[in-house]
Amino acid sequence: MTRWYSEKKREHYYKQAKKNGYRARSAFKLLQIQKKFKIINKDDIVIDLGAAPGGWSQVAKKIVGKNGTVIGIDISPIKPINDINFIKADLTKKSTIEKLQEILENKKVDVILSDMAPDISGNYTVDHAKSIYLCEQALKVSEKILKKNGSFVCKVFDGEDLQNLIDKFKTRFITVKQFSPKASRKSSSEVYIISKLRQSS
Repeated sequence: MTRWYSEKKREHYYKQAKKNGYRARSAFKLLQIQKKFKIINKDDIVIDLGAAPGGWSQVAKKIVGKNGTVIGIDISPIKPINDINFIKADLTKKSTIEKLQEILENKKVDVILSDMAPDISGNYTVDHAKSIYLCEQALKVSEKILKKNGSFVCKVFDGEDLQNLIDKFKTRFITVKQFSPKASRKSSSEVYIISKLRQSS
């Protein structure tokens, strides 16, 4: 029954994504995060890390509107979407951050989204550690380009190192919450860390 329900739910969000013109069912995760936490506002500058295939960028662009900016970054190529700037680059390289800052003309951003996930090896301990690493890399990006009152959303796999990561976030942000969207698979261990109101340094 659980497996049937999980498959049915995946099918539901997949169909809804196609119906609404989203490139991925994961778009509904961001919509559910937005509904609960109101992280993105009209006219915001939003950076989408791990953006492929572009579903989160589509959602973000709809919210920020024509005067807002959405820039997606991924190591994989992404088919163009009107009014969204995609960069094919490795987030962990310094040159990528420098290129991003150049595009932004050194302006700070309102929101950083990270739906990045490692290639799954099947060894949960390894996969968890890799997801922690990716989240920490996204956190480093936030320290360079996020406004003091900005919002940061990061996906991570639950596990033994999650609390240490949460504690690290709490030294940098005033509010840090964990959230599991309904659009996530029932069997998934993914958790989203929602951080707002960055502290002054």
